[in-house]
Amino acid sequence: MRNLHHALRRNILQSIDFFYTPFNKIIPLQTFRYAACGGVNTAFDIGLFTLSYHFIFNKRNLALGPLTLSPHIASLFFAFCFSLPSGFYLNRYIVFQHSGLKRHTQMVRYIIVVLICVVFNFLFLKLFVDYFGWYATPSKILTTLLIIVFSYTSQTYFFFKLKPHHQQ
Repeated sequence: MRNLHHALRRNILQSIDFFYTPFNKIIPLQTFRYAACGGVNTAFDIGLFTLSYHFIFNKRNLALGPLTLSPHIASLFFAFCFSLPSGFYLNRYIVFQHSGLKRHTQMVRYIIVVLICVVFNFLFLKLFVDYFGWYATPSKILTTLLIIVFSYTSQTYFFFKLKPHHQQ
């Protein structure tokens, strides 16, 4: 399993760094890696959201005993179950690999920011879909764009912040 992790990490880093070359004068490598990993994970999340909304939940409410979830909220939580671990992996081992924080500390901090983002996702989706009557997938895309700024700022300056002796 460790060999798979190292090979995957090496291949991801090589791929991202290959595409970084034309941007190396205008954007720091860590920011580029964050954008690349975040973009891939966001596309993964939106793809899972869309597939689950249209095909798993078939645009129908999900009854969970006394609780009923609308299809866009059920799809949000379904996609979250997969994008949370993939996002943590990419942030821990690709973007913020030199933070100096222990894995447990990073994971707790990452989960906190992701849970805050889930709350924002929930609120924006309820607003856009239920109140404004917009379609679910474009609402999810707009919601994601609004949350990216919060997510990047909080992860860079708090959740994966370098320890003082690791700062460059």
